[in-house]
Amino acid sequence: MEQMNKRKVFLAACMALIVTSMTFAIRAGILTQLGKDFGISNQELGWINSMAFLGFPLAMLLGGLMYNTLGAKKLLMVAFVCHLLGLVLTIYAGGFWTLIISTFFIGFANGSVEAACNPMIADMYTNNRTAMLNKFHVWFPGGLVIGALVSKFMTDGGINWQMQIATMLIPTAIYGFLVFTQKFPQSENIESNTSANIKALANPLFLFMMVCMTLTATSEFIPQQWIESILGSSGASPMLVLALVTGIMALGRFFAGPIIHKLNPVGVLLMSAIITATAIYFMSVADGAMIYVAAALFALGVCYFWPTMIGFVSEYTSKTGALGMSLVGGAGMFATSIWNPIIGSRLDTEKESALAAGLIGEVAEVAAGKAVLGFMVYFPLALVVLFGILFVIRKKIEAQRIAQSAYKL
Repeated sequence: MEQMNKRKVFLAACMALIVTSMTFAIRAGILTQLGKDFGISNQELGWINSMAFLGFPLAMLLGGLMYNTLGAKKLLMVAFVCHLLGLVLTIYAGGFWTLIISTFFIGFANGSVEAACNPMIADMYTNNRTAMLNKFHVWFPGGLVIGALVSKFMTDGGINWQMQIATMLIPTAIYGFLVFTQKFPQSENIESNTSANIKALANPLFLFMMVCMTLTATSEFIPQQWIESILGSSGASPMLVLALVTGIMALGRFFAGPIIHKLNPVGVLLMSAIITATAIYFMSVADGAMIYVAAALFALGVCYFWPTMIGFVSEYTSKTGALGMSLVGGAGMFATSIWNPIIGSRLDTEKESALAAGLIGEVAEVAAGKAVLGFMVYFPLALVVLFGILFVIRKKIEAQRIAQSAYKL
């Protein structure tokens, strides 16, 4: 009987996540081009962006409910097909509605990757769940770096946005090949009874983390998604800012194991919220080269949010199983889908206000971007309070945690 190759299965998961993150980075890089080519406003671009974040939680909800039946391999097959559809449809898009549909497919594929891989990794590495989930999620910022640099150099070289989208077909083909040719693990170390998973969702700690996830995801993804529009006229290269942010995030997640073992997930989350609030405020007032410093601080802040939240749920509310991990991730992306058009609309409004105040051109763009970033500070500030509460009661909730061994690189 064919034996499972953990290394190749983990590689397939990482390649799928690279495609997922490249869709975020390249879309951020071509956002201005799409607006010009199709005559689309910032608010309409926000709606297009929101389809990626809407398809994502829908896939995670369905994937979480069906994981115990289908398993990780079939869910990754769904992701592969939807990535192909979404990318090809985007390349041949003719306007607002075709972009809406193609972006939804990409979002659904991205959500399917998360729904399949998070519980699979928690199952394969049950004694180092949060640490290994952070190591897996290295490839979200890793893929963002790849995507950001591809977008920047292709745009600077005058290569159209369709070709930029086409570059993602290469890693898609690689992970598709691995998925179809490898044996995947069975659910041996996670709760695989869907009825038990559903009952466990009533756990107050799980519900508390669902609320927190809406804030962590919004704090992380909204500034990154609008970074070109917000910082494009501020004296710093927005795509290089994105590459800097994601490069630091990748390094931070790679070395997350010892940090999580030392501070435990609650301490890591509180620390991250404090740094993120400070960084976003700094970004809202910084100019020129200081934006790079603020961006680096932002990267350190949001670095551990997503994988540590998923890992926390798998360790502290383990009976929720794959469904719990998928729902908490879906909640984060659903919140981001709601806030994307709101932030886009607010950017339009702030720009109008700046123009009405007598500011012109790039000065008005900078003023509008900084005003939006100033508003974004409230999200991580709320997290400082919520994670502060969790930190105070951390000894009480530690009894619910699955035992974790010391992490080794």
